[in-house]
Amino acid sequence: MEMITACILSFAVTVLLGWKVILPALRRLKAGQAIREEGPKWHATKAGTPTMGGLMFIAGLGVSILVMGWKGMLAGDLSHIYVFLFAAVFGVIGFLDDYEKVKHHQNLGLTALQKFALQLAAAILFLILMRYEGRLSPNLYVPFFNFSIALSWPLYMVFAAFVIVGCVNAVNITDGLDGLSTSVTIPVALFFVSAATWWSYKQLGIFAAALLGGLLGFLLFNAHPAKVFMGDTGSLFLGGAVAGMAFAFDMPLVLALVGIIYIVETLSDIIQVTYFKLSHGKRIFKMAPIHHHFEMCGWSETKIVTVFTAISTLFCALALFGVMNRIV
Repeated sequence: MEMITACILSFAVTVLLGWKVILPALRRLKAGQAIREEGPKWHATKAGTPTMGGLMFIAGLGVSILVMGWKGMLAGDLSHIYVFLFAAVFGVIGFLDDYEKVKHHQNLGLTALQKFALQLAAAILFLILMRYEGRLSPNLYVPFFNFSIALSWPLYMVFAAFVIVGCVNAVNITDGLDGLSTSVTIPVALFFVSAATWWSYKQLGIFAAALLGGLLGFLLFNAHPAKVFMGDTGSLFLGGAVAGMAFAFDMPLVLALVGIIYIVETLSDIIQVTYFKLSHGKRIFKMAPIHHHFEMCGWSETKIVTVFTAISTLFCALALFGVMNRIV
C-alpha cells in the first residue's frame, strides 16, 4: 500500500509542480533546447522547447520518498535516501551542462572530460558509502543461473564504477526522441518495484514506486509532441537512479536485461563512430544512435517509442523471472 501511495503522490506532485511552477518558470527563463545540427533536419522544429524538465520528476520523487519513507528512516534504513542523493548528484552535473547550453544558446555544455570526471567521482563516492553501510558484496549475482561470481574488492570497484558511468551516459544517449527515455524507463522502475515487493525491500520499493509515478506524470508533458524535454538534468538523474537501484539491490548484472534499450542505443553509437573512422567515412546506420536510424527509415517518433518500450517491458519481465530464485 505504501508503494502505491508513493507512486500516486509522486505522480501528483510532478504534474502539479510541472504544470503550475516548473514549466512556466522554464518558459520565462527562455530555457529552450538547442538542436544538434547533425541530427535529423525535421528536429529543427523542436528548437526552443523548454529543457531541464527533469526537475519535475526529481521534485515529485523527492517529496514522495520523504513523505512515505520517514518511518524507515527513523528505523535506520536510509537506502532510498542514498540512491536519491546519488542520482541527484548526477542531476546536478546534468543541470550544469544544461545551464551552459542554455546560457550560450548552443548544444554544447560541459566538456566530455569534465562530465566524465564528475561522474566517476560521484560513482566512486557512492560505492564507498554503500560498502561502508554493508550494502555491497564483491559477488556478482548472475540472473537465471542463480550463482555469483566472486571478485576481489579492487576489481569489483573498478567494474562497478565503469558500469555506473556507462549506465548514466547510456540513458543520456537514449534521450533523443519525445518521451523515449521516459517511456523505456517506466518498465525498469516497475521491475524494481516488483523486486522490492518480492524481497520486502520497503524503502527501495518506495523509491522505485515514486520514480514510476514521477515518470508517468512527466510523460504527460514529454510525450510527442513534447512540451518540455528532461534535458541532461533529467537523463543523468534517471541514469543515476537506475544504476543506483541495481547496486542497492546488489545485482548490477541485471542492468544487462532491464537496460537493454540503453545498451543497444549506446552500442549503435559506438559501432557507427568506429566503423566511420575505420572505413574513412562509411556508415552502418543511416544515423546514430539507432532511434535516428529508424527515423531515417520513415518510422514516426511515436512508433519508435512504442516499439522500444515494448522491448524494454519484455526484457524487464525476463529479468524479473531471472532473479526470482535469488536468496537475499
